[in-house]
Amino acid sequence: MALILNIETATKVCSIALGKEGKTLDFIDINEDEYSHSEKLNLSIIELLKKNNLTFDKLDSVAISSGPGSYTGLRIGTSSAKGFCYGKDLPLIAVNTLEALCHLALIESGTKIPVIDARRMEVFGAVFSGDNQRIKKDFNLVIDENSFSEIEGEKYLFGNGAHKLKEILTNNSSIHFIDNIVCSARGMLKVAEKKFNTKDFEDVAYFEPNYGKEFYTVPSKKKSVGSKK
Repeated sequence: MALILNIETATKVCSIALGKEGKTLDFIDINEDEYSHSEKLNLSIIELLKKNNLTFDKLDSVAISSGPGSYTGLRIGTSSAKGFCYGKDLPLIAVNTLEALCHLALIESGTKIPVIDARRMEVFGAVFSGDNQRIKKDFNLVIDENSFSEIEGEKYLFGNGAHKLKEILTNNSSIHFIDNIVCSARGMLKVAEKKFNTKDFEDVAYFEPNYGKEFYTVPSKKKSVGSKK
């Protein structure tokens, strides 16, 4: 009966949830147009614990949504999770963001395809069965009118990248879109509980989230001190 703090920051949603036996005790979801993780994540965690008369000493573990997703969001969430684990000697659990998203889509049949916006005409995605068993590993996809045509049967797309596909996949009657399903720490609870029970923990010092694709920085145009003109 582990008490787990779940942290989800892979998208613009800043979300935390307290889970026990895979069920939600309480949660906070902040869904804003801009990233607010750096300002609100730690304050929200303190607020949630205080509201439930809990302290960090009562936690059994911290679970982090491990991507794919936003570089900035994942870095902030991971840094906070690591800090709590170091400070209180708690085990760290990593939950795949797309798998967690599947647990929010209550569909018993067909194929689940969670998709996260990766900017431009790209999405991060994966393919799962109706009972959340992985069929296809995570992928980066440049979407077009033939996306997912190779997958047979009824397909259900959801997540903050689905709107892009909805505009393009208009002639495929086997594809259905589920609106208003976005990343939330509540989707992590069952996976985190299972991993805790099997002691599937991460190395706190070396864990890095899956950003889905490389993060590129633009080299500075300024000349370094002492460089030749």
